Amino acid sequence: MEIKTDYLIIGSGIAGLSFALKVANTGTVAIVTKKTGLESSTNYAQGGIASVFSKDDSFGLHIQDTLTVGDGICNPEVVEMVVNNGPERIKDLEKWGVNFTLRKNKKEPEYDMGQEGGHSRRRILHAADFTGEVVEKALIKKVEESPQIKIFENYIAIDLITDFKLKLDKEVNSCYGAYVLDKKTGEIHTFLASVIVLSTGGAGKVYLYTSNPDISTGDGIAMAYRAGTAISNMEFIQFHPTCLYHPKAKSFLISEAVRGEGGILKLINKRAFMPFYHHLKDLAPRDIVARAIDKELKKSGDEFVLLDISHKKKDFIIKRFPNIYKKCLDFGIDITKEAIPVVPAAHYICGGVITDMNGETSIKRLFACGEVAYTGLHGANRLASNSLLEALVFSHSAANKAKRILKGATPPKLKIPQWDKGKAVDSDESVIVSHNWDEIRMLMWNYVGIVRSNKRLERAKNRINWLQKEIAEYYWDFIITGDLIELRNIATVAELIIKSAILRKESRGLHYNLDYPDKNDHLWKKNTVISL
Repeated sequence: MEIKTDYLIIGSGIAGLSFALKVANTGTVAIVTKKTGLESSTNYAQGGIASVFSKDDSFGLHIQDTLTVGDGICNPEVVEMVVNNGPERIKDLEKWGVNFTLRKNKKEPEYDMGQEGGHSRRRILHAADFTGEVVEKALIKKVEESPQIKIFENYIAIDLITDFKLKLDKEVNSCYGAYVLDKKTGEIHTFLASVIVLSTGGAGKVYLYTSNPDISTGDGIAMAYRAGTAISNMEFIQFHPTCLYHPKAKSFLISEAVRGEGGILKLINKRAFMPFYHHLKDLAPRDIVARAIDKELKKSGDEFVLLDISHKKKDFIIKRFPNIYKKCLDFGIDITKEAIPVVPAAHYICGGVITDMNGETSIKRLFACGEVAYTGLHGANRLASNSLLEALVFSHSAANKAKRILKGATPPKLKIPQWDKGKAVDSDESVIVSHNWDEIRMLMWNYVGIVRSNKRLERAKNRINWLQKEIAEYYWDFIITGDLIELRNIATVAELIIKSAILRKESRGLHYNLDYPDKNDHLWKKNTVISL
């Protein structure tokens, strides 16, 4: 079936939903999402959104903190735009129904600003410790109220429809829509639009341990790469230092805000170790904290370290971290009395689909917003709580540009072919999908994780090349399923991460290679770029 709309948005986190709300008054909007309800990386964001509101803070300080953590390769122009636009975009969220936590002990209520690693001031707006969930709920409510927006739940995009993919010899590569699988019926639809937006989030499921939801399989990055656009800086994978270590605690993040409020990282023997690694101690940037934990675990042979905030008052802990307190209590851990067992986990991809300052890619009419995109904001390392801010600012600028494109759009003259399944048949070997999925995640964790080496990266490259061939053969022989689409995508993203990590002959930000332990500004103060 062919479905035509003015705007097609693939993904339904903060970037996609806020874009939809910005453009709905100018045309019809289709949101394709493979999830149901609130399952997204936005929903998992506990900490908050960084923005300048305090009297002792300034745009200049926020800009400098972002540049410092980005380790030399942020785009200063982008950093300035995002930071300066922060307060206005926060007001958008409040207009849409998001209520941030306030301090009520003064004459006029003011934001209760948190502090996280790498920030020189308190500038993290939050809704207790489940900011992402509050934001996602408010945006979904507003989207569902709009008659112009239709959400297609349990639909997963297979590939973008572009001149490049259609093998049309054109000077400018344009995007016309996407082939999309209805996971319930197995039917593949052709979605066509004047403007297409990728807001598919990250790719944490490429790794064995991740704070991301199961849907974070890098779909947008993989589709954009196959469609002919350039991908940048995929070697910079942010590992969150503190994911709850418990056999039943799947993907539960312990927010950096816990350390911001005085939490101390300790070894099993209760010795604090961060003072030996950085002058900011437990508030050091995430890459330094993650590497420190990784090193201590390798030295000790322990499976986890401890994050201890039990020295703070019980009432304060419960009020500030109600979600974390309740979740840990469910697993028998009372954080007001004992330390939390934690381990690092893949958390955020600082690279992605290259865009300009309007979120537009090199493919005409194709935009990318949120974690799927590389805008130049994060550089070699993301400053904590800048991600939701980036999504808001770029979805705003993308919406403004997209509305101008729609105004001058004319229907494409070419006939878009429907999906052709060829000679594909139903598979009775689904074990191959699950086995390859597990193998990719294991090899990425062991060989392309927090600490890398030339030998590990070479092994990963050889293995992923073999797996890619096996997956490609399986993909074309059998009927498409959601699991197969995701397997294909994580394999593509894994390949991009490995290639990027091999290219960068230095250690910078989130990329640390034992064979190149030093930073090389002369040769590598630049982005890595990969395209077909």
